[in-house]
Amino acid sequence: MKRPVDHYARMAQKQGYPARSVYKLQELQQRFRLIKPGTRILDIGASPGSWSQFCLELLKGKGKLVSVDLSTLIIPEKENFTFIQGDLFTREIYEHCLLLGPYDLILSDAAPSTSGNRTVDSQASLEIGTRVLQIASAGLIQGGNLVIKVFQGGDEGSLLQQLRQRFKKTRAFKPQASKKASKETFFLGFSLK
Repeated sequence: MKRPVDHYARMAQKQGYPARSVYKLQELQQRFRLIKPGTRILDIGASPGSWSQFCLELLKGKGKLVSVDLSTLIIPEKENFTFIQGDLFTREIYEHCLLLGPYDLILSDAAPSTSGNRTVDSQASLEIGTRVLQIASAGLIQGGNLVIKVFQGGDEGSLLQQLRQRFKKTRAFKPQASKKASKETFFLGFSLK
């Protein structure tokens, strides 16, 4: 049986975005003003492309966007846009991302394939978040910002603690566009030390 399409999914289809997740980033942008023309951004877990598409709209041809995902991303090529298809846990992709930096902002909406087991899923999400933080520590400029999606229900507090050590200010935030039943939240790090 097909699930009904929710309000945000309908809006995304109407406005030409590949997924409803764009509204999470829009809310983060409205609240925290992370992206402006000229920002150099790394978008991790970019497929199907809503966050990347929104970033490119805000950049207005200035700055740079590098997107990475295991799955393909269908966004028209632009001069300031690079897509890397591959696994962030491999040395090759990790180094390729760093080579294209440094970045002012790293965004990660990456999530593991879910198993239905909350403990297993939150642990897998924490591993992704930890890898993203490693990339941020090496690839962000001093003063750069970070957004990481994590699943609650495990040891995600340890990741937030690591952010507190590396950033001047941190915040946990759950956008209204997140599904009510979702255990996701976003950790934000402002101004890398």
